[in-house]
Amino acid sequence: MSDQAEPLRRGLRRRQWAPEPRTIAVTSGKGGVGKSNVSLNFSLSLSQLGARVLLLDMDIGMGNIDILLGQSPSLTLADWVSERMPLAELVKSGPEQLSYIAGGTGAMQWLSIDAAGIDEFLVELQTVASSYDYLLFDMGAGASKEQLYFLRSVDEVFVVTTPEPTAMTDAYAMMKYMHGSSCQAPFSVIVNRAAKEWEGHEVFGRLKHAADRFFNKDISLLGIVPEDRAVARAVASQTPFLLLEPEAKASRAVRQMAHRYAPGGKREEEPAGRASRFFAKLRQLLLER
Repeated sequence: MSDQAEPLRRGLRRRQWAPEPRTIAVTSGKGGVGKSNVSLNFSLSLSQLGARVLLLDMDIGMGNIDILLGQSPSLTLADWVSERMPLAELVKSGPEQLSYIAGGTGAMQWLSIDAAGIDEFLVELQTVASSYDYLLFDMGAGASKEQLYFLRSVDEVFVVTTPEPTAMTDAYAMMKYMHGSSCQAPFSVIVNRAAKEWEGHEVFGRLKHAADRFFNKDISLLGIVPEDRAVARAVASQTPFLLLEPEAKASRAVRQMAHRYAPGGKREEEPAGRASRFFAKLRQLLLER
């Protein structure tokens, strides 16, 4: 009997050395720290710099990227999981030429998808992703086996926290968990809702000291987003704060963060055969589950 998944695997092998977008997972140790808002507005900042960005809401069941945008897409990532809707049909257009895939409702049942389904998903995702410079995954808060596959595969992980003691504790626990689970990507911290800039630096200093001391991981500070009432107004109006109030403190901070991360917008070309191959890693991890 022929192996129906073999054509899909051949498709993955043919794409093995094709250019890949830079892959970033945005995560947090707990909910309520503004992770999705940061993910969305950072993605928009990259788009404003001229980068081609696809933002995927991976928090299926509690995803809110579409809500923050004031949109109601008819198809979401949950439709691929349950109905195998073509992934390209799930990509929607947001402002500033940003593309996104909404999470929808339901459970991300990666554990129940067979090898053929994994190959199908990855071939479709790799085909879609080939049009972009950056692929950002807005992960659900906390840790799960399903999320760990992506966290171990991406090029970089952004950890969002706030100065609240419980948020700091959970951010540290999340980084320790990822490191202990063989997540080798660099960790960058974003301190959200800082009352003062010195407070953000203090939060990062504590996390960096703990990471150095207890699991020997060097982490970096990506940026500090100040406490800003403009953010609440933007959420209420279902418009990203970067667009609703471009000169607000939070908007300026996120733009500066994007400028530091990608000064020219477009990602730098990676060396041929670089070790970090997102799709190959993710496929291997999903098949080994």
